[in-house]
Amino acid sequence: MIVAIDGPAGAGKSTVARTLASRLGFRYLDTGAMYRALTWLALDEGVPLEDGVALGDLARREPVSFEGDQVFIHGEDVTEEIRLPRIDRIVSSVARHPEVREVMRVRQRELGTHGDAVIEGRDIGTVVCPDADVKVYLVADAAERARRRVSDRPEIGEEALATDLRLRDERDAAQMTAARDAKEIDTTDLTIDEVVDRIEQLVLARSGT
Repeated sequence: MIVAIDGPAGAGKSTVARTLASRLGFRYLDTGAMYRALTWLALDEGVPLEDGVALGDLARREPVSFEGDQVFIHGEDVTEEIRLPRIDRIVSSVARHPEVREVMRVRQRELGTHGDAVIEGRDIGTVVCPDADVKVYLVADAAERARRRVSDRPEIGEEALATDLRLRDERDAAQMTAARDAKEIDTTDLTIDEVVDRIEQLVLARSGT
């Protein structure tokens, strides 16, 4: 079974997806980490971030892999490095290239075929896994999303993070569309467990248990 979880930054995708996967015994696949890893490698190798063809070739040549929660590219564990603010600010510039998204979608679908999985990111239910058994689109109001980002990035000022969040929304707008058959959940006033409970009920209903 594939559970697809979409939504904008700060809506709770990663924490919810990781918790749900652990509860269900499913694999967890963070597609956003794949774009982050490619961004890290592009910076490391000096590949121009405006060159979609070169970035697509790099993604094809250096596929991202996972071992549990660890993320690897080019033989290196980049789990910590890809969460740094410098990656936050530019990952959308890399992910927007069609050449990059095409390569990543193939890889994501490949990884998604290895048994039951919870897959989170952007355009998962619409493009990457349109046949996912359960599709969820998480939303939250802008103030709450900004507050969560401050909690995740305490070293960055609240105003700067709010601006970064707004700019990311603008850059990611094309990928922030809910699938027509997705269940939308507003996480603004819900705890992580409450969100996971709701999605788990969708999974159980879909599986007939």
